[in-house]
Amino acid sequence: MTKAELISAIAEKAGLNKNQSRDALEAFLGAVTDSLKAGKEVRLVGFGSFLPVERKAGTARNPRTGETVKRPASKTARFRVGEGLKGALN
Repeated sequence: MTKAELISAIAEKAGLNKNQSRDALEAFLGAVTDSLKAGKEVRLVGFGSFLPVERKAGTARNPRTGETVKRPASKTARFRVGEGLKGALN
């Protein structure tokens, strides 16, 4: 599902127009991003949790050449599936 398809689905299910749905989705994404940047977890009970994760610097291998390269430390996010979503999928 693309972002445009998601906006259409939100508009249909919530009875909003597409502009309102786009604004709501952008606000949600912005709030999640801001929280993760601040190092805070975002929990949506029954759906899942977005977790900020810090990756330590290390070494990686270029699969083409076999050469090892240094990988700098970085921040990323992980998603942990909640019981409600897991149950709906199974």
